[in-house]
Amino acid sequence: MTDDRKPLTGIRVLDFTRVLAGPYATALMADLGADVIKVEAPGGDEYRHIGPFRDGESALFQTANRGKRSIVLDLRSPGDLTVARDLALRADVVVENFRPGVMARLGLDAATLQALNPRLVYASVSGFGQSGPNAARPAYDIIVQALSGLMALTGEPDAAPTMVGEAMADVAGGLFAAWGIMVALFDRSRTGQGRVVDLALFDALLSMMPSAGARVLVCGADPVRTGNRHALSAPFGVYPAGQGHFAVAVLNDKLFSAFCAVIGQPGLRDDPRMASDESRRAHEPVLAEAIAAWAGGLTAAQAVAALSAAGVPASELASARDAWLSDQARARGLVSAVTHPVLGSVGLPEQPVHFSGSPRGMRRAAPGLDEHGAEIRAELGK
Repeated sequence: MTDDRKPLTGIRVLDFTRVLAGPYATALMADLGADVIKVEAPGGDEYRHIGPFRDGESALFQTANRGKRSIVLDLRSPGDLTVARDLALRADVVVENFRPGVMARLGLDAATLQALNPRLVYASVSGFGQSGPNAARPAYDIIVQALSGLMALTGEPDAAPTMVGEAMADVAGGLFAAWGIMVALFDRSRTGQGRVVDLALFDALLSMMPSAGARVLVCGADPVRTGNRHALSAPFGVYPAGQGHFAVAVLNDKLFSAFCAVIGQPGLRDDPRMASDESRRAHEPVLAEAIAAWAGGLTAAQAVAALSAAGVPASELASARDAWLSDQARARGLVSAVTHPVLGSVGLPEQPVHFSGSPRGMRRAAPGLDEHGAEIRAELGK
């Protein structure tokens, strides 16, 4: 049995956030049917003015604000501030990412709004949270990557720490913010009371590194960069073929036995240096040499085909373009088309979770600045 109802249909979100982390959280909620009202300053979200651009429209803004409605409110204006408060009192969720203290000065803080709307879920998304020595510190993604230790773990051992090639602190923050909000909504369905959700990008990114956390907290270690090699096992990384590179993941004795058979080195299975994951990692150069001898006469695709046929996890290296346009991404519905007044029909990312009985897609494009201002004011009787 199917219907057109998405899981968050009927939930209204008042979104005061800008740039990426907060907007990404609310975009995920819009994907799932929430009515997200994006409150923008007169000049608009900064992301409207950051490229790449197509026909004058920011691609980044389109992806981070898909499915929302826009209203311009100057929160320094008493009249517009009243509109913001009225919207908050009718909302299920308020999300903001101002510096700590800004919303309190405006009378839009959690304590003030929840006193009038006890069912309100109020989420604050910031670089370092509402407490701690760094609470007031400004942060963009690279700052959080640097302080979280992620950059120290990324890159080749003899090279400089490296930023991950996507805004992972912002994305992790958006994911955990959306998760926290929806947990609070579930709790409200049982208690009738909203909650305050305090999400820091720093916290989110640390939580996305459980392996490093285990090594630090349980073993007392100080993890270091290992490049394209796994820290704890081998062969587990990226290796060259005669043409191209491929990734292979061998993480137990059964896979190692199959791997040895594929590369024509069955004797490695009985080599005492290869008796465990830990020992294999310590002698990874021996395995890298064996892989080079085997794969040097193959293309990456041929190496992957041989390993995969034996049940050894392996893959060619795809570009981001190849991945987004792949048959697998298409089959999984990871891109859905929207109609934009300037761009026409354009594909945008879709949230990745499939829900039975709930359609994917069927959403509006990112809004123009104040595109829905009159409509939203009319709903308030303004």
